[in-house]
Amino acid sequence: MRAKGVHALNSQDLPLVLALARTRTLARAAERLDVDASTIFRRLNDLERRLRVRLFDRSTHGYALTAAGQRAAATAERIETELHALDREIAGRDQQLMGSVRITASETLSYAVLPPLLAKFHAVHPGIQLMLAIDNRVLDLTRREADVALRTRRPSEGSLFGRRLARIAWAFYGAKGSRLLQRNEGAPLELTRQAVIGWEGHAARIVASDWIEAHVAATQIVYRSNSLSYLADPVAEVRRLAPPLPELEGELWIVTHKDLRETARIRTFLNVVGDGIAAQRGLFEGGPLIGRR
Repeated sequence: MRAKGVHALNSQDLPLVLALARTRTLARAAERLDVDASTIFRRLNDLERRLRVRLFDRSTHGYALTAAGQRAAATAERIETELHALDREIAGRDQQLMGSVRITASETLSYAVLPPLLAKFHAVHPGIQLMLAIDNRVLDLTRREADVALRTRRPSEGSLFGRRLARIAWAFYGAKGSRLLQRNEGAPLELTRQAVIGWEGHAARIVASDWIEAHVAATQIVYRSNSLSYLADPVAEVRRLAPPLPELEGELWIVTHKDLRETARIRTFLNVVGDGIAAQRGLFEGGPLIGRR
């Protein structure tokens, strides 16, 4: 018989169940919760002992939810969703230019475009703390993994608000003395005798990576990296070797959750930084180069 006021399951157990259900390993769950793997192991064993039921099956492939675990994870996810919704609703009523704004952006934007814009924003609004997550992944704005995202595609989720800042063009670049690439009308770009730099593995959501894998022989790729996005037109040491590839044209969007759109600090950030990036759209759109050889 359970003592009065003692509950087998408490609110601190829910993040543990969700983290292990989503990652299926102690190490990755521990990383998500910012603890060590032994703590996850100990807390899970303690939880299952209190509940008197196994929530996860252990195997060499990791941790898999049992039927009881699936019910616990579903309930935990519903509670998490409601808490995030409450968090956004409360934050959405904040009309003070104070607090923090969490931004996520790719490496290219974070290093080549954002620093002066963030410095300018801070100079005008010193009461707002900016936190930048440099990540090529798409973070979940619904779960408040970030407040604002700079993304290379139009948001498809109905819960998000976005503004298009620029078109994105992709082109081939080479050393300053490289010869220009030829492309006859209706024919693919001539790359058969070129040494090409490509992405390492499958670069999710990068259309240029897929294009290279489809059009360039593996023997021509002499160097690979997991980070190749590059605003090259302003760089004097390289030259554009052919016009941008129209089939690869994309878009740059600044995105937030609809619940946060009218929050004073979020709205101000969208306007100031969004306008600053839009004013530099020529960096992204690959317009004609004048006076460059």
